[in-house]
Amino acid sequence: MATIYIDNLPYEVTAGKNLLEACLTLGFDLPYFCWHPAMGSIGACRQCAVKVYRDENDKTGKLFMSCMEQVRDNLRVSIADLEAKEFRAHVIGWLMTNHPHDCAVCDEGGSCHLQDMTVMTGHNYRQYRFDKKTYVNQYLGPFLNHEMNRCIQCYRCVRYYKDYAGGKDLDVFAAHNHLYFGRHEDGVLESEFSGNLAEVCPTGVFTDKTLKQHYTRKWDLTTAPSICHHCSLGCNIVAGERYGSLRNITNRYNGEVNGYFLCDRGRFGYEHVNSMSRIRKSLVRTQLPEATDKYKALQAASISLKGGRVIGIGSPRASMESNFALRTLVGEDKFYHGVSDVEHDLAALALRILRTGAARTPSLIDVERADAVFILGEDLTNTAPMLALAVRQSVRQQPILEQVSKAKIPVWQDAAVRELLQTEKGPLFIAASAETKLDELATKSYYDSPDAIARLGFAVASFIHEDSPPVRGLSDEEEALAQQIAMALLAAQNPLIISGTSSGSDRVLKASANIADALCAQEKGAGIVLTLPECNSMGLAIMGGHKLESAFQAILNGYADTVIVLENDLYRRAGTEAVDAFFQACQQVIVLDHLHHATTEQASILLAAGAFAEADGTLINNEGRAQRFYQVYPTTEDIQESWRWLGELGTIVAHDEIVKWEGFEDIQKAMGKEIPELEGIKATAPPADFRIAGQKIPRAPHRFSGRTAMLANINVSEPKPPEDPDNPMTYTMEGYRGQPPSSMIPFFWAPGWNSVQATNKYQQEVGGPLRGGDPGVRLIEPTASSEVIFSTAIPQHFQPLADHLFMLPLYHIFGSEELSAKSPAIIERIPEPYVAINQDDAVRLKLEEGQLLSFRIEGQAFELPVKINPTIPTGTAGLPIGLPATPYIELPAWAILNGQIQWKQQHQTTF
Repeated sequence: MATIYIDNLPYEVTAGKNLLEACLTLGFDLPYFCWHPAMGSIGACRQCAVKVYRDENDKTGKLFMSCMEQVRDNLRVSIADLEAKEFRAHVIGWLMTNHPHDCAVCDEGGSCHLQDMTVMTGHNYRQYRFDKKTYVNQYLGPFLNHEMNRCIQCYRCVRYYKDYAGGKDLDVFAAHNHLYFGRHEDGVLESEFSGNLAEVCPTGVFTDKTLKQHYTRKWDLTTAPSICHHCSLGCNIVAGERYGSLRNITNRYNGEVNGYFLCDRGRFGYEHVNSMSRIRKSLVRTQLPEATDKYKALQAASISLKGGRVIGIGSPRASMESNFALRTLVGEDKFYHGVSDVEHDLAALALRILRTGAARTPSLIDVERADAVFILGEDLTNTAPMLALAVRQSVRQQPILEQVSKAKIPVWQDAAVRELLQTEKGPLFIAASAETKLDELATKSYYDSPDAIARLGFAVASFIHEDSPPVRGLSDEEEALAQQIAMALLAAQNPLIISGTSSGSDRVLKASANIADALCAQEKGAGIVLTLPECNSMGLAIMGGHKLESAFQAILNGYADTVIVLENDLYRRAGTEAVDAFFQACQQVIVLDHLHHATTEQASILLAAGAFAEADGTLINNEGRAQRFYQVYPTTEDIQESWRWLGELGTIVAHDEIVKWEGFEDIQKAMGKEIPELEGIKATAPPADFRIAGQKIPRAPHRFSGRTAMLANINVSEPKPPEDPDNPMTYTMEGYRGQPPSSMIPFFWAPGWNSVQATNKYQQEVGGPLRGGDPGVRLIEPTASSEVIFSTAIPQHFQPLADHLFMLPLYHIFGSEELSAKSPAIIERIPEPYVAINQDDAVRLKLEEGQLLSFRIEGQAFELPVKINPTIPTGTAGLPIGLPATPYIELPAWAILNGQIQWKQQHQTTF
């Protein structure tokens, strides 16, 4: 710690930080633009000027940019000095020279960092009397709107997009007072993290185009803390609503998980909640009219339950509470995981590795600190995007430790650090079935089949620890690569192994576990990260349940005749013929979901469930972190949470346990009692009776307007606000105005800080944990065991087959995930279906790019245009997973070539 004096008052601060960061941590309102806590300082905007004095006898001092001044003991500064204040006001004037007078129509109006800083500096009048420079705006795709005339040349956008996120197609052009931040030509921004520009930009240059399409002032949004439902990482989000529709998603800071950023799928995939495919009314298809009210639907469903032998099929995208309510209703022995059998087994294996292995799963912020990384079988950019962004930061750790520290340059001095390091990177090794976007950072990339990847992983483990089984028959190149990876991991201080279920191979997971355990046996503090397919895949695995195929057999063999399907489209989990046969054998099919799909079409009773923004619940991410999401806005009584539907059904049929439940918290208590590992879920958020100074936490900011006018077409008298018995939040702007617990922050706001930059007011120190600790409770920790048991499941060499291709799964960030693929902005980025093959195989099969390849997998016929991919291993091919209108098939699997090759005329698609 260091003692500094600000305006002659002493303060204890963390030594080594920059002065701006220290002042913000202490609560001072010091304006800034170019500095960002995740990206450091470059001193471009000159807005954070303070007066710095040599000692207590210096009465003159000098102006310094606080973001470029390192904290040291006995440093004396003044924020309130008149010269410093005047300088900051002049800087605003210069920056605003060409800025338009359009706050009233700007999308950022009222939540703009530039507005806040202008008021903070006291800059009231513009003195520029001449024509302003104007620019032509660009089309940047479906996610972002571009308004270059509002730019203040802070460089944040290109620093984030190029330096932090690794984007290539956005840059700064020209010089001096003619700077232009954009693409070399109109076109879709290619980065999967481009949406963060809307929050990184301190003005209205880059704004959320999806919000603009149903324009609302941000202070008129009702918001609540939530969790992203589009992958297994559990990023924290703020969801905003107006007029009963979800309007936008913004980042909710969590220092352990996503920090300041989100991927584009998480930010823009929300509009499935507003989809025309939403289920707004319950349906009973055995009566007319089919659409019915809540009570008739419950009555019809309860009759089916009383008279039938019932099983329940859960879902990895439904909350823990909903899955547990279904499990309780039907009985533990009749609860089935609504996932493919391969996915069921891989999730169970991943859970076992995290429970019994020696290595701990690091959080995303810990991943950034790893100084050697080995990725096996995962294309992280498409399966776990924010993990890929964390890996991008990790490759800087080793050169920072070795070179930057030696040069005594503060890590936050970003321009100097990047100038010193140039293209230096730490060790990153990737073993995948095809090229990935992280390959550009990799020390070495290795492309082969899942079995070959597993063999490489087992070989690495054997070189690290002698007790790990050796691999026979490696080529010289493979053996040298395995030794190189092993040496790099052993030399690192924080080695990290990353794998997951995407390859469909349990042996890849076991090889990853061997490497992590071998490192731990060598007393290396290794970490292991295993990604899973969906937002609650880990929670479903912890809860336990039977395989989906067993559910099919229970119906087909007459052990049950009624099924309850929870928030799941079974046609995405098993083959069409198998699912059709299953539904045909059912006497009653009860489905709870919020979107129409192939499974809801089979329902005899369809109950309208709330989407994530209309529900309370808990998810458990891939590291075993339980996190709470809150209902953003009330719904009509026709739509309610799945756990509430199931609880009411259990009450009607007089279920012994469910009749004791009175609300959300009772389900959590019952879940913790039934499954001790889930006991910690209760600590994820305060109880429903929690109050601060006797008040609830408001979802709407104090500037929220139009509450009476919103319903004036129905009644000019303002109705009583709806009540929320399940948590200590209100649907109004009335309530406690201070800072709530970190898990319940509905928006970031502080006096004078109306933009997302207000996050610094909620942190223990800038860039660190939120006050009271970051949200979430870790439920899984490795067991401390001195004995390491290594897997011996080493596969044989992969052997191609004549007239066959071994079909491997390929993932796309836009399209492979079910819910986001229903959002209009995401739909524009979804590729057309294709099959990727190696150039050698294309020559052998006499194929060219765009020709149709005909093949069959387990009886399912495919005819898809070819895309040549030089990194796909010979004898294999890649098939995109989950794309709309693509039938389900369990991969990897052998594909039989039909030999029917045709030329597709004028095939146009974007990959």
